[in-house]
Amino acid sequence: MLGDADRDHLDTMVLYPSLGLCVPSLENPDFAAGFARLYNQWIADFCAPSNGRLRGVAVTPIEHGQVAIDIMAEAKDLGLVATLVPPALKTRNLDHPDLDPFYAAAVELQMPLGIHGAPGIHLPKIGVDRFTNYIQVHCISFPFDQMTAMTALVSGGVFERHPQLRVAFLEAGAGWVPFFIDRLHEHYEKRGDWIEGGWRHDPHDYWRAGNIWVTCEPEEPILPGVIDVLGDDFIMFASDYPHWDGEWPESTKHLRTRSDISEESREKIGGRNAQRFYALN
Repeated sequence: MLGDADRDHLDTMVLYPSLGLCVPSLENPDFAAGFARLYNQWIADFCAPSNGRLRGVAVTPIEHGQVAIDIMAEAKDLGLVATLVPPALKTRNLDHPDLDPFYAAAVELQMPLGIHGAPGIHLPKIGVDRFTNYIQVHCISFPFDQMTAMTALVSGGVFERHPQLRVAFLEAGAGWVPFFIDRLHEHYEKRGDWIEGGWRHDPHDYWRAGNIWVTCEPEEPILPGVIDVLGDDFIMFASDYPHWDGEWPESTKHLRTRSDISEESREKIGGRNAQRFYALN
């Protein structure tokens, strides 16, 4: 893996799970906890010999209350730099009050959260039941998942109750974000009081406060527009290695050679923002 990183001029890689994406959907609490602990120890051991170049992300059975918090704390002790959260749970959205202790623990542990969906993780997804073709499902599921998660966290008051919480919305690009934050803004402005116990600030304020972070694809044509609207402080480069829709081994080249964004923006998006989000040194 380090050889592949070198080919793509990647100094540090933050590794999100593939098989481990299933953990939030596991119903048996003992099995879910055991699976999560085994995965977290494995990814920590896998990254350990890399001299800090590989950083692991934890999984935890968020459906199962205190055990999820305990496993997240153990993952922090293992040196894992973030915890995976699904875009929605089986019967609850991410603004459910039952999840407040989990978010409070993440803040106390200084553990950022990464929202990552996938078509095959057996959790509810908006719109994908209309398609049976994988590519069509893939087109729909990733951005719709992130919009679902952002709606819950922003309008549901999670960032009000946990103002130090940092959440990254992953693997859907950045082009949807200005449109969707503006859409949330319109609803906050005109009907915000319809959500009891929810948002008390404009959605743009949560972006500026560092609650909301997003990843971008290095070749996204709309990226300059995203920067014009939202700035470049909370956007992070994502290679999507080793998936079929990534650009390895030229993902960093796409970003480094762009002439439509400034050198400062390239440096922030290419690494400095991720250093801040994941507290990398």
